[in-house]
Amino acid sequence: MSGSKGVSAFKHYRILLAKDLRQEFRSKEMLSSMGIYSILVLIVFGATLAQTSAKVDIVQMSSGLIWALLIFTSLLGLNRSFAHEKEDAALEGLLLVPMDRSVIYLAKATANLLFLVVVELIVAPLFYVFFLSGSELSITLPLVVWPLLAGTAGIAGIGTLLATIAINTRGRDVLLALLFIPLAFPLLYACVSATTVAVVGGAAIDFAYVPALALAMGYDIVMLLVSWLLYDYVVSA
Repeated sequence: MSGSKGVSAFKHYRILLAKDLRQEFRSKEMLSSMGIYSILVLIVFGATLAQTSAKVDIVQMSSGLIWALLIFTSLLGLNRSFAHEKEDAALEGLLLVPMDRSVIYLAKATANLLFLVVVELIVAPLFYVFFLSGSELSITLPLVVWPLLAGTAGIAGIGTLLATIAINTRGRDVLLALLFIPLAFPLLYACVSATTVAVVGGAAIDFAYVPALALAMGYDIVMLLVSWLLYDYVVSA
């Protein structure tokens, strides 16, 4: 009996995930808005830094800039992630389906994770061209992949839960930011630290990178588990 339930839950997960992916790749609303927004933020960053002193160390600042860009872009995407479910009471209809509500969370969080990764694959090379192409970078630069993955997983996980909370509120854009940024601060701090160490390199790679990455991964495990456990209550409220 438990095996059949497991198969049924996985089938529901695949159907919901395929629905979100098919819907997005047909309309490209979320990806296009996130991509355009991230490019505009890059232009603003570039125009701002162009007016600063030539002594500014852009390599040291780069990790903070890239994570600020990712956080703001993610908030835009998360706000739009339930746009289709809000139309014509689609979410209420989905809740009538006899399945574990946490499956809805897992499918939506996975879809948000994939969309964020796609945007990052576009933004990361542009960020390098805008800010780092003329700088000498450390050989440890490829290590930025791991904090990027850990941060993106955490953003998609906790962001999906909070987007569900904010979906039916009047000022959901502001509410999502107010809820998300304080909760995501430990993750942001850890990912910025690990990214900085990977970009700059040096002796700190052994003493700072691993603890920061471990903190980010620990945050992901705890918050994803909490979000999964609370989702049934949140989506039914």
